[in-house]
Amino acid sequence: MNASDLTTKILTCQRRLPAALSAILLALITSSASADLDVDNTTRITPVSVQPIAIQPSVAQSSPIQSTTTDLITIAPVMDSSTYIISRCEDNRQNRDSKYQTELQRDIVCMIDQLQPYQQANITTRQQYLAYKAQAWLNYANNKYSMNSRASIADYAFESGKEIFLVLKNNDEQNINLVRDIPTTSDMMRPDLWATLSALKAAGGIDSAPRELAFSEVSLIWAAADHCARGWRESSPRFRMADRWLEQAREAYVNAHDSQSNVALEDATVDYYTQYAPLDPSDDICRGQILPLASANNMSSSRPINMPTPTATYSLSFE
Repeated sequence: MNASDLTTKILTCQRRLPAALSAILLALITSSASADLDVDNTTRITPVSVQPIAIQPSVAQSSPIQSTTTDLITIAPVMDSSTYIISRCEDNRQNRDSKYQTELQRDIVCMIDQLQPYQQANITTRQQYLAYKAQAWLNYANNKYSMNSRASIADYAFESGKEIFLVLKNNDEQNINLVRDIPTTSDMMRPDLWATLSALKAAGGIDSAPRELAFSEVSLIWAAADHCARGWRESSPRFRMADRWLEQAREAYVNAHDSQSNVALEDATVDYYTQYAPLDPSDDICRGQILPLASANNMSSSRPINMPTPTATYSLSFE
């Protein structure tokens, strides 16, 4: 058997030979340059003793600087109130399409989910109203973000909803004003509906219909913003929706009060309309609106006045 044959045989049996022994045999064969090695006539090869290599386990050396891993686990992070105080939703039972949403949209869904405890009957009506209003704002923002809208009203809606969300989380709802001005991306395009809304809020209608008043107010702002952006075909459904919410709120108020209170509500509605009618923009350009500070309760007029029928195009059109 020559060296080439022996090399081939060793390589073939390499898996069954110890690695150190295979390496030694191959080295001996290679060192005999061109000489043929006859295994049958060769003297016995004394096995080379290979000392085992002792592998010492690595021991972490002590250092004067201690690891901060424990501190990071035990110390809760400090969160700025101006950022999200939002605990992430652990499941997606109400967000099955989360993979198609952005991180911001997932935060919106999570906030809406966490607003539900504030919308229960055992919570104060003020908290319910604010929770529903935050939900309406966040739904508005989510609708715009889902369409990749770059309109500034989308960011305004998100910030408004987040602000109320944080106020409720911090138990600070008494310091938030229930009357908010109309943003510059919207306007007062249905003074009759705004008059009904303001009269109901001033008369304590939030106690009777917190959800309906919250949804109607955001719908009015949403509708006017859509009207300025894309015209009456886009805004009409939102105006009709606000009208339905206000009708339900007015009906709930009437059923919960006596005739004298209901007459006072009608008078207050007319008084508010007198203030709001001149604020309706005739050019359909949104500039925002600062709501008058005068309260309907302080107005002297108590005689019934017939409400003028709105004549704007957006209030008379139907799809």
